[in-house]
Amino acid sequence: MMETQKKSRERSLYHIVDDTGGAFGMGAIGGSVVHFIKGTYNSPKGRRFVGGAQAVSMNAPRIGGAFAVFGGLFSTFDYTLVYIRNKEDPWNSIIAGAATGGFLSMRQGIVAASRSALMCGVLLALFKGVR
Repeated sequence: MMETQKKSRERSLYHIVDDTGGAFGMGAIGGSVVHFIKGTYNSPKGRRFVGGAQAVSMNAPRIGGAFAVFGGLFSTFDYTLVYIRNKEDPWNSIIAGAATGGFLSMRQGIVAASRSALMCGVLLALFKGVR
């Protein structure tokens, strides 16, 4: 068991980079689908495909980048908590989600950051199902 934890800590940088790339891909693909549909719907007849493709090229990288930032921060906080606590349990993900939400909302002030941290923590607690 200890050997497994040691290996996961040694490889955490690779996991963080991998999680960030996976989040970017997920955001870019999902953003492509959504913005292609919106672009085709809002374009005039005869130019729908071009409008959809243009909407994808303008918006998908932005959505992918936002997902990558969230995924990278979450993964960083998660692996940091695993390292500090020497445990892998759902509490790491819940605390990491709260820290990520709070960190991303810090520019709007302490009240907004606290509210966002609370909501992200509750959302991840619902996902993970606290034992």
